[in-house]
Formats: sequence, C-alpha cells, structure tokens
Amino acid sequence: MDLNTQKAEFILSAAKLADCPRDRLPQIAFAGRSNVGKSSVINRLLRRKNFARVGSAPGKTTHINYFRIDEKVYFVDLPGYGYAKVSKQERARWGKLIEQWFADTSLLTLGVLLVDLRHKPTADDCVMAQWFKDSGKPFVVVANKQDKIKKSQWEPNLALIRETLQLPETVPIVSFSAEKGLGREELLGMILDHIREEKEGRT
Repeated sequence: MDLNTQKAEFILSAAKLADCPRDRLPQIAFAGRSNVGKSSVINRLLRRKNFARVGSAPGKTTHINYFRIDEKVYFVDLPGYGYAKVSKQERARWGKLIEQWFADTSLLTLGVLLVDLRHKPTADDCVMAQWFKDSGKPFVVVANKQDKIKKSQWEPNLALIRETLQLPETVPIVSFSAEKGLGREELLGMILDHIREEKEGRT
C-alpha cells in the first residue's frame, strides 16, 4: 500500500469529542510533551516544512487537530502536555478532552507516543503510555532528537525509555530525528502496516 504524503490537508481542530470525524478512516494519534517536537515529526513524515504548526512556544496545540493524508488516513495531533505556563483550568480541559478521546474505542487505530531520546521519560509521559496501554490498541514509541546526542548513548537511552514506561516487548521504539529524517521510513512503514490491517479488518 502506498501513501501520497504530499496529498495532505488540515481538516479541523476539535474542541470537543463530538467534533471528531467518524468516517471510518484509520486514525493515527500523535501524543507527547509540548516541547518534544511533535509537529516537527509529523512534518518530517509528510516531507512538508510547515504543515503541522510548529509553535514558537510549546503548549500551543490546545485542541485535537486532524490532518487527512491521501484520503486514506487521519494523522491526529493530540494536545501537548506538561507545559508549566498553561493554567490549571486549561490543563484540566486538555486532560478531559484526551481522556474522552481515548475512552471512545472507535477512534484510535495506532498510537504514536513521542518522547525525548536525551532524557528519562517524565511522569506525564508514563501517564500517556498507560493511556495507550489501557486503550487496548497498538502503539509505538518514537524517541525524537536522536541527532542531539552521541551514538553511544542511543541504546542505553532507549533501554531506559522502555524500562521507565514499562513497555511490553510488543511495543516497538523507533529512534528518530525530525531534523535529519532518521527513522522516518521505519515509522512510516509501521503506520502503513496498521492502515493496511485496519482496512483488511473492515472488508
């Protein structure tokens, strides 16, 4: 199965669960801390420079943003978390929206949890990983910013991420660099596999 990543369009920003599309296209959900480079990873996957907004300050994605790719799949940009300057009320609203989204099992096809390869995952990362586990749907962890550390640190840091997030062996970790494109083909291949499986399961 091929995916024309140049044929991408922004569909909507969902402020509540009722706004989310339900047209049976697979939904690939991207989640991560506000400063982990989520928009940059999406842009790299699509080979588009400024398609998913890259904010000058983290924490600007306050809704669930839907991008339709090649009329075949949605890339779902979940609100970033862990940004200290956002009010408690706003953080609570984000949390409720994401919780409702995860509770609707008809939406998620594949989860993509972004973490920073340079650092041990945070408590918020662990909570998000647990949400993906509890969903019962497949997910992959993407360790971004690979280009920011020495190659000798990659494997130990990947092992620390797996241990901290308590990931089962069935959950792959992709070492990634949004800046240089490292890991793009591996992650895109996983996404295509799940789109194919979703399609075959519905025929």
